[in-house]
Amino acid sequence: MAAFDPAEITRRWKGTLGETLGLRVVEASLDRVVAELDLKPALTTVGGTVHGGTLMAFADTVGATGAVLNLPPGAGTTTLESKTNFFAGCREGTIRATAIPLHRGRRTSVWETRLIGPDGRLLSMTIQTQMVLESK
Repeated sequence: MAAFDPAEITRRWKGTLGETLGLRVVEASLDRVVAELDLKPALTTVGGTVHGGTLMAFADTVGATGAVLNLPPGAGTTTLESKTNFFAGCREGTIRATAIPLHRGRRTSVWETRLIGPDGRLLSMTIQTQMVLESK
């Protein structure tokens, strides 16, 4: 299983939504990407609970990272479809995302990303389809 430098992947997010959210990769391989996000008020609802959009953006970024790590040389990727189920809220602490591939094909890949709160509860699960964009 090929491993990648988590700090280098986190640096690649500089200037992107990943940086704005404060995401950091803690583990990355072809078969699994794990990242963390420290919840801050700017990422919550008026009521102080993590915003669903925060969870969706976090999951999309981590799943897409897995897709990127699996691309052939010169190819790119874009999200074709994404579905998120929400299970619990979170008001503070570190949220952990784990993305694994469900399918890796020539034209698409499908990733499942589970977000876990600091108390170990499943906050959400996202399934996304990434299209492989061939190099020109």
